[in-house]
Amino acid sequence: MTPNPVKLVQITDTHLFADAAGRLRNVPSLPALEATLAAAADDIRGADAILATGDLVQDDPGGYPTFRRAFAALGKPVLCIPGNHDDAPALAAGLSGAPFQVGGHVDFPGWRVVLLDSSVPRRAAGHLAEAELNRLDATLAATPDRHALIALHHHPVAMQSEWLDSVALENADDFFQVLDRHPQVHAVVFGHVHQAFEAVRRRVRILGTPSTCAQFLPRARTFAVDSLPPAWRTLELHADGRVVTDVAWLSDADRRRFAAAVGS
Repeated sequence: MTPNPVKLVQITDTHLFADAAGRLRNVPSLPALEATLAAAADDIRGADAILATGDLVQDDPGGYPTFRRAFAALGKPVLCIPGNHDDAPALAAGLSGAPFQVGGHVDFPGWRVVLLDSSVPRRAAGHLAEAELNRLDATLAATPDRHALIALHHHPVAMQSEWLDSVALENADDFFQVLDRHPQVHAVVFGHVHQAFEAVRRRVRILGTPSTCAQFLPRARTFAVDSLPPAWRTLELHADGRVVTDVAWLSDADRRRFAAAVGS
C-alpha cells in the first residue's frame, strides 16, 4: 500500500504590524492574511503542517502576537523561519511552544523538512552562516534514506530582476555545494520575492511563493509592485520523492469580499 503524501501549506511574507490596520504597499496586511487563510481553509484542513517562510512581521516585533493568534487557531503545526524584516530573537521568543517550531528540522513519513535561517540583522540580503550550512550538511547526512525539502527565506537563484537579485542569498554557491552532496534533496522553497517562481537545478525543484500581502512585479529592473492578489502554495511530498505543488491565488470573489471588508 502506497503511503499518503505529506501535505504542506506554505504561507509567506505576511508583514504584520502591532497595529491591526498596518499596511504594506497600501495593502492592509492583517486583513489580507485573514482573507488568505479563509480561502486556503480546505488546504490547511488537509495539511500535515504549515510552512511560514519569513517576513512574518514588517520590522515590528509587536506583530508576533498577532501572528501567533492567527496561526494557533488553525490547529496545525506551524514551522517558522525569519526573514529580513523579522527580528530573529523576538520571533523565537514570540513563537515559542506548540504549535510553533522555529528553525531546526521536522520529520514526516519518508521526508525530512529542514528550516534554515538566512536572515542578517539590519540587512535586506540573505546569508547562511557557516554554522547553519554545517547544520544543514549534518542534518542531511544523518538520514540519507529520507527525502528532503529545504526551506529558507531568501532566493538562492537569480530572479532576472536587478533590484530583487541585489537582495538575494549572497552565498548561494555555498548552499548548493551542500545540497549537491545529498541526492535525497528534492525541493527548495523560499519567500522574499513576492511572486510565483519555479525552476529546476540538477533535478531539485526551486520554488518561490507569493506573499499573503502585496506582490512584486517579475523581472523588473527597479522596484515595482504587481497587481496580483495574495496567494499561498500547496506541496505534496510523495513516498517516491516526487513533489506536487501549486500556487493558489485569492479568487475574484475573495478579492471583492476582502476589498469590501477593508473599505478599499
